[in-house]
Amino acid sequence: MSFASALPNSALWPASPSPAPAPAETAFPSTGKPDTKRRTMQDDLSRKQDDELIARTQAGDATAFDELVVKYSPRLYGLVYNMTSNHEDTNDLMQDIWAKAYRSIAGFRGKSSFYTWIHSIGVNMTINFLKKRGRRYTLSLDDIDSNVQNDKEFIELTATSDPVREADLSELQKRLNEAMQKLSHDHRAVVTMFDIQGMPHAEIAKILGTSEGTVRSRLFYAHRQLQNFLTEFHS
Repeated sequence: MSFASALPNSALWPASPSPAPAPAETAFPSTGKPDTKRRTMQDDLSRKQDDELIARTQAGDATAFDELVVKYSPRLYGLVYNMTSNHEDTNDLMQDIWAKAYRSIAGFRGKSSFYTWIHSIGVNMTINFLKKRGRRYTLSLDDIDSNVQNDKEFIELTATSDPVREADLSELQKRLNEAMQKLSHDHRAVVTMFDIQGMPHAEIAKILGTSEGTVRSRLFYAHRQLQNFLTEFHS
């Protein structure tokens, strides 16, 4: 089934409700550091394959585009979900993002990687969506519970913990989710890409069309804001 015939069924990305994979779809910052070397190697290995799929798509082979959708949807879904904290909104945005990419791919000239290109579309469309929504979304307890219970670090931390410790960790995850939603759309985007998805500063800068210095300053401000939001919990 081609992508064109799949719209608007969203058959090529995760359907809601489904367990949130860890760590790509966790809705709170992780403590891990981005693995820049591994990311670069993965990009280098996949660039040639992507170029071939893009060329086939531009020649009219819709099934080649399906392969790109399948390849990049998991991380893209995680990115969008962490910015919206809502599966229904994320599914709608995924349809819009891939539809726009399908319409625009004829003009793709390889000045950036497809990875950067599709994530740039995703971030910009999600930020625009959040601005139009014009309000802070109230987090679903089901979404929070799913994120917490399926997060690798949370599972490891609670494997041998007592009920009191588990309750404290659950409350911390909830506070982190809430703190993320208090950030501006732009700051939430950089935190999602850096802390949750492990993207290096350079890649984030390409996706946002800005400088690495700007990315670092936004991260610094966002981290400071998150710390302030969480001060009450730690006091």
